[in-house]
Amino acid sequence: MASNAAAVPFWRAAGMTYITYSNICANLVRNCLKEPYRSEAINREKVHFSVAKWVDGKPQKSNEDMALDSKWGLERGQCPGQEPNYIE
Repeated sequence: MASNAAAVPFWRAAGMTYITYSNICANLVRNCLKEPYRSEAINREKVHFSVAKWVDGKPQKSNEDMALDSKWGLERGQCPGQEPNYIE
């Protein structure tokens, strides 16, 4: 049977972006690994960055180092009582 509807990727039909779909797939693959490969892959996934305020065109001394965990929530440098920032 032929269909007149345009083919749509299943991740798009599910209401996801490709980035969300690929992140889900990557997490599934990492979780299927055996140790020690699993912990190595999880450690490679972390993203570290620092935040600096700029005043008069010059960066001020930064006292915040942050790392994003596997759920994209702040791991360090997060204010107490602050909800994690999730990026989708």
